[in-house]
Amino acid sequence: MKKLQYTIRGIPARLDERLRVLARREGKSLNEEVLEVLRRGLGDGEEAVRHGDMDDLAGSWVRDPESEKVLDEMDRIDEGMWE
Repeated sequence: MKKLQYTIRGIPARLDERLRVLARREGKSLNEEVLEVLRRGLGDGEEAVRHGDMDDLAGSWVRDPESEKVLDEMDRIDEGMWE
């Protein structure tokens, strides 16, 4: 398999520090740790991370008057059912 080389710019200081801490803790080079983090993040590592928290949906709600109307109707209590 041919190995490629990337240059990544604009890495935030906090991300850099976290990667360096992980590399030191694992006894790996920074490059090895970045590759491992990428593999795990893409589900291609030995310890693939599976997220079930639906983070990708956070903040994606778009207000829709028609939907709001239907939801309001569903919240209405039918007094006749409680007699």
